[in-house]
Amino acid sequence: MGKSYISYETANMGNIKMTGTSFRLGAGIGQVLEEELMDMRRRAALLAAALLFVSAAVMSAEYVVKIGHLTNTDHTWHKACEKFREIVEKESNGRIEVRVYPNSELGPEVEVVDGIHGGIAHMVISADSLANWVPSIALLSVPYMIRDIPHMEKVLNSEIGEFISKEIIAQASLRPLAAFARAPRNLTSNKPVTVPADASGLKVRLPAVPLHVAAWEAVGAKPTPMAFSEVFTSLQQGVINGQENPPDLIRSASFFEVQKYMNLTEHVRTWIYLLIGEDFFQELPEDLQGIVLKAGKETEKYERGLHLAAVQSDLDFLRGKGMIFNESDKKAFADAMYPAVIKFLQDLDKSKGTRLAEMYEQVIKM
Repeated sequence: MGKSYISYETANMGNIKMTGTSFRLGAGIGQVLEEELMDMRRRAALLAAALLFVSAAVMSAEYVVKIGHLTNTDHTWHKACEKFREIVEKESNGRIEVRVYPNSELGPEVEVVDGIHGGIAHMVISADSLANWVPSIALLSVPYMIRDIPHMEKVLNSEIGEFISKEIIAQASLRPLAAFARAPRNLTSNKPVTVPADASGLKVRLPAVPLHVAAWEAVGAKPTPMAFSEVFTSLQQGVINGQENPPDLIRSASFFEVQKYMNLTEHVRTWIYLLIGEDFFQELPEDLQGIVLKAGKETEKYERGLHLAAVQSDLDFLRGKGMIFNESDKKAFADAMYPAVIKFLQDLDKSKGTRLAEMYEQVIKM
């Protein structure tokens, strides 16, 4: 039988390194060794696959939570949802997996709420869309009800804040876990608007919210509801003289190109809820319920810091684009709008059986 020489320095099997010198082997023995090496590799591969399977089984979540919201991935609300995911998955040791779907990937807000009721989704960021279930939600959009962030947090932690939360649970079958701040709405124009008299005759674009229309009519403005997509061109062509929105929308819509003044009216300050389906929440074991509730509170604090930084960033950007900032007399505007606001709420109370006017009065006195 002819002889052959097999020389090797290293043979790798997974993480095992074998070293040696030259071996003088018969061809048959060399073939056997090669087959044995191949068999060992196969066994190692099978073992690795088995370990991965076991690991996946051990780490498999008991519950999957789907959060749907409308903002993009740069928005503070999305970042807050990611923080919520991080906290819940860590504290539950992987028993809960959280999946966040931005940009309305699960559908518009109302559809996500319907999906939660149908068991398709589990969490949503919402407020105004709950009005069909919870009439007291209308309180959140009342002009000059909330003065600033500390006042907002005081309201959230008051009996009124607790009442609204309980109403959401009872009427909408959703449980508030956190309240995210919304940037204050400010009036932009091509002339300074410092006191209510400055708004007289001003054609201001508003969303189609009857309460807001009534409030601006009370200061002599001429509210003009129209679609947001039409606002820039209408300002450019002089169809309207002003509009009101939070700084982030004024920035993203480039209204600074067609509006000179940023009037710091801050006429609407409010919040929006991070909500979980109540039926799903009740299905969770008590220890996981505690983790979810705690994560909600931690997420709320985290979001507040993001919110304040984002608002300041937007204001700095608008200043940099040449907008002139004008400090409006908020008390004068609030006083001028008050009769229209209280009448609107009283009429709503009569038709809906709510007590919004009473709660509004309590909040502005806090």
